[in-house]
Amino acid sequence: MADGLTIGQAAAFVGVTIKTVRHYHRLGLVAEPERDGSGYRRYRSTDLLRLVQVRTLAEAGVPLAEIGDLLDSDPEEFAASLHDVERRLTQRIEDLTARRDTLHRLAHGDRALLPDRACAVLERLAELGFGPDYVAAQREALLLARALVPEIFESFLTRLERSLDDPELVELTKRGVDAMSWDPGDPRIEELASALADRLLADRALLAPPPASRSRSDAAIRYGLVNHHREDEAPSIARLNALVEAELRAAGIDVPRQ
Repeated sequence: MADGLTIGQAAAFVGVTIKTVRHYHRLGLVAEPERDGSGYRRYRSTDLLRLVQVRTLAEAGVPLAEIGDLLDSDPEEFAASLHDVERRLTQRIEDLTARRDTLHRLAHGDRALLPDRACAVLERLAELGFGPDYVAAQREALLLARALVPEIFESFLTRLERSLDDPELVELTKRGVDAMSWDPGDPRIEELASALADRLLADRALLAPPPASRSRSDAAIRYGLVNHHREDEAPSIARLNALVEAELRAAGIDVPRQ
């Protein structure tokens, strides 16, 4: 058209909205055409070309703030800039893919937050007859251990795996679960603590924390947060754990003190 196109016609031809064209104008990406004698801005082919270029780059993922300089650069700078945009888009795609995978894992429970080996331990607990509350507490302890003391996480898992392969220790642990309903002064707690300590001492190598875990100035606090998780909900368990730890210390095991 000799007289050019109105903004509505230009937007329709390019495949964007009038609002988008005006936004491009505000950002200085596309110069506003001069008004004709009737007071209307008329878009010529050069204006449409610029609109197409801006729209194409924007749809390709180039930030609007960078498009102006990109279009005004020489061919070498243009190619280098596009390469940088491609690199950033690739990183963004990888980040989004990782987020999608996390959401997928969240839909499948613990595997979003814990490695497969830890999930296998939790599944084994359920198979051995431990109730949902106990399994949930162990899940929380594993999450805390992984976050607070990652250097002992693998050894923590190994200890759990070995304990589940020991029928006697499994039964003692189940008695410990039952002890949650006992009075803290119940004499059975002392008997159970002695039995648990004796059984744990049968595999002393697993009781020694890795040297790296002791190098932290707050190692005892971190240990306590994991090993004494939920004790405030069951005073009898707090006493049971304290008695077990006392017997282990008496046997020469270096158990951190809070």
